[in-house]
Amino acid sequence: MRLGTGAAGIERIEAFFRGYAYDPHRHDTYAFGLTLSGVQSFDYRGARQDSLSGHAIVIHPDELHNGRSGIAEGFRYRMLYVEPRLIREAMGERGRALPFVSAAVSQDPRLLGAIAHALRDLDLPLDGMAADGMVERLAAALLALDPSVGRIRPGRVDSAALSRARGYLDAHAADIVDSSQLEALTGLDRFALARQFRAAFGTSPYNYLVMRRLDRARRMLAEGLSLADAAFACGFADQSHLTRQFRRAYGVTPGRWRALQKRAEA
Repeated sequence: MRLGTGAAGIERIEAFFRGYAYDPHRHDTYAFGLTLSGVQSFDYRGARQDSLSGHAIVIHPDELHNGRSGIAEGFRYRMLYVEPRLIREAMGERGRALPFVSAAVSQDPRLLGAIAHALRDLDLPLDGMAADGMVERLAAALLALDPSVGRIRPGRVDSAALSRARGYLDAHAADIVDSSQLEALTGLDRFALARQFRAAFGTSPYNYLVMRRLDRARRMLAEGLSLADAAFACGFADQSHLTRQFRRAYGVTPGRWRALQKRAEA
């Protein structure tokens, strides 16, 4: 596995696996993929999915999935992870709810084109304008495949309140955050906040907070910090807590993730 260049709210990778790849896990982002060779197989929304070379993949935020090779020769793929807020912002007035595409594996030309474009130059710096154009193309492709989002009334989501909540969670990722703090900050009760937060960002406030802690932990582990020290610095109860959450989010343990990074750098 190797990391490509990214930008705020965007991460890109390329990887090759034979056999087992990932345990069941969830992302709090959209995951857009392009299978480069072999057969990329995974279970998603109760059914087996098989992506062949040249096929596109769309996995929605907070949807459980795993990963493995569908043939003995293995598979190579590239993935792009995009925070839901970027997709929603790129949609503008065309829709307020996040679009949903039921087909996890697609050959839709518009979607394939947007994903292939986003993953084409994996190692080149991704500046702000390039990232904006990339996300806009992805949002347009999703909207084309789910036009129902344009019929949802904007008033169902308090964008300003949700932006304050997200900013607070970003700034206090390593702290203990209580629902009452977010209620006071947003003026929404905890249940309305949870519903609207999921509609806007694709996951719950708590899961969003955990993922920000894991983002920080990955950076620290890549820099050589011990698992125990990373757990303490990122707000986890202990090393085993970090390991459980890491595996739940990424489908591999922190140790295997770090080994894959080192192998790619060798």
